[in-house]
Amino acid sequence: MGIIVALDAGTTGVRALAVDQAGTVRGISYREFTQHFPRPGWVEHDLDEIWTGIQTVIAELVEAVEEPVVAIGITNQRETVAAWSRRTGEPRHRAIVWQDRRTAAVCDLLAETGHLPLVRSTTGLVLDPYFSGTKFAWLLTDGGVAADDDLALGTIDSWLIWKLTGGEAHVTEPSNASRTLLFDIGKLEWSAELCNVLGVPVGALPEVRPSSGRFGVTADSTALGAGIPISGVAGDQQAALFGQACFEPGMTKNTYGTGSFVLMNVGSQCPEPVDGLLTTVAWTLGPDQPATYAYEGAIFVTGAAIQWLRDGLGIIDDAAEIGPLAASVESSGDVYFVPGFAGLGSPWWDAYARGTIVGLTRGTGRAELARATVESMVYQTRDVVDAMSRASGQTLTELRVDGGASVMDLLLQLQADQLGVPVARPSSQELTALGAAYLAGLAESFWDSPATVSERWHAAKTFTPDADRTAADAGYSRWLQAVERSRAWATD
Repeated sequence: MGIIVALDAGTTGVRALAVDQAGTVRGISYREFTQHFPRPGWVEHDLDEIWTGIQTVIAELVEAVEEPVVAIGITNQRETVAAWSRRTGEPRHRAIVWQDRRTAAVCDLLAETGHLPLVRSTTGLVLDPYFSGTKFAWLLTDGGVAADDDLALGTIDSWLIWKLTGGEAHVTEPSNASRTLLFDIGKLEWSAELCNVLGVPVGALPEVRPSSGRFGVTADSTALGAGIPISGVAGDQQAALFGQACFEPGMTKNTYGTGSFVLMNVGSQCPEPVDGLLTTVAWTLGPDQPATYAYEGAIFVTGAAIQWLRDGLGIIDDAAEIGPLAASVESSGDVYFVPGFAGLGSPWWDAYARGTIVGLTRGTGRAELARATVESMVYQTRDVVDAMSRASGQTLTELRVDGGASVMDLLLQLQADQLGVPVARPSSQELTALGAAYLAGLAESFWDSPATVSERWHAAKTFTPDADRTAADAGYSRWLQAVERSRAWATD
């Protein structure tokens, strides 16, 4: 029957996965790429390096698997922006990454001049440098990129589709478009008004097509050769929601990655904006199908805090040490770590918050810091889930989890205790790539319906909450105190 190749273009690396009809991952190839930090708070990627990495992992995968490729699905880091030449296909600037904070002052100015209500009602987002629109605006001003007829602007999915099709398709889909500050999520089209506010030419933006459907076919210059359809695309967090088979309103997932992203399916009616949360398009399954929407809580730093313990402080040598080290003590000793390295995301949206550790004593050691780091991931997730439950009126009954840190039993048990609901870890951890594969496979009739996808989801382990919530609620109350101490710290 062949395979679907899922391309996962993440924040720190790219991977290619082969997925068969049973939903089993048959092979994986991975390459890291360079992170560029030209100034404090700035983060950039080399687009050519990302493309070279994609070509490499595809070539390695198809050589190892040796089965016919039916279609390609793509999932990608969202909000990261690219600018390139339509004529030459060459980048016109490094990609500006979702973590980048250089446009914080622009966001403040837009809010001060009264644009926030328009942004909230049209896009479901907030004015924060996390999103793509102000990054595009920076490229076209301070970045020196000319807004000429040769310019192509897009997110990483658009860049990869352009390269895979040999420049034949400049396209995206609603889950990525809905993260740009430029997309009307009710009408499912670019907002001319917001493009005008930010000075972004609509003609440079990609055509928006359904998440599941034909985007183009590969050119003979690609590692796959010519003629393979690209048939499913979604931003990484929406792809993970799809891969977790969260197809009914109220179903919720959390991905513990560099940051953490909690998404709740809220159905086919676009909800009104809610303070502290984002409203986003989850996916569209065809030109005649309604969009599925989601509430999202974007937590900027979770796994990145573990990397900081390793690379910044040197208290661990490998990220895998964090779980055993944190579990070696009964508590953090009343130490709380708010990892606001890039400000705070949902539900606070404070670009001027900074990382804060409170409660240190002479008795604080490596293990207490490790446990406080794990607990920070749990508390930030509760911040978001509590806000979602209030906004949606949906009582959470289960949280489905994925991402690198979800292998940590301590993390998931603490999460269940904080939320008071079971936390389910699926048998496969490649949910983001699987979501992209499922979207592509549905478009090409490799799978016949979302119900077939649901049949392929299985829990490997479920963590049940402690019935006594006294300790969990007391810890969370102290966490909220620590958050207040981290907020509005930076002055620039």
